[in-house]
Amino acid sequence: MSTKIIIVLVGLALALIAVIGSIVKGSSGKRLLNTKIAVFFAIIGVLMMTYGSYSSELVGVNNQLEQVSIGNKLKVEGPVTDIKVVSPIDQDSVDCRILTMGVYPEGHAKDIWVMIRPTDDRYYPQSDHTNTSYKRDGEWQVVTRFGGDLGEAYDLIIYEADAESSSFFSATIEKWKAADDYPGLKFEEIPSGAKEVDRLKIYTRKNCRGVF
Repeated sequence: MSTKIIIVLVGLALALIAVIGSIVKGSSGKRLLNTKIAVFFAIIGVLMMTYGSYSSELVGVNNQLEQVSIGNKLKVEGPVTDIKVVSPIDQDSVDCRILTMGVYPEGHAKDIWVMIRPTDDRYYPQSDHTNTSYKRDGEWQVVTRFGGDLGEAYDLIIYEADAESSSFFSATIEKWKAADDYPGLKFEEIPSGAKEVDRLKIYTRKNCRGVF
């Protein structure tokens, strides 16, 4: 259970204590809890629930509405024969949250995953509400998030993954989200069914540390 969910539950408990404490006991007219204490618990409880909810995924914000920017685009000519990134481009400077886009050849059936490798030499699979990159009509895209310092260098790596590898990446992301901890993957942890198909170097043009 993540810290943010615990904060929400503690806030809920305090609010319930405040409500129960406000009940008048019998004919004496006395309340179960001092009014000032009940009000204090109620305020703290509501604040904790608000903070925990709005800083976690308990608020039903549709990820499709997430604001992203689009970097420079590579012009693709002729038939597409390989999976390739078209935005951003190699050596590009990008915002903290971008839409990575690319193309894939006709008949390609495997999942496409975007992985970023910052200066900590760990690999971070990227996803939005679908986990895998969205594919349609020869084009793919996925929301990509950076959390480093201004000018930090990243390898942006594209993998095609079989069903088993894709399930591993999805399960890994869910586990990280539940723990609210994103330690990244070591290279040797990447399953053998995931094959690197494209790679480029990009840089953050803003300080993105602590944004997500």
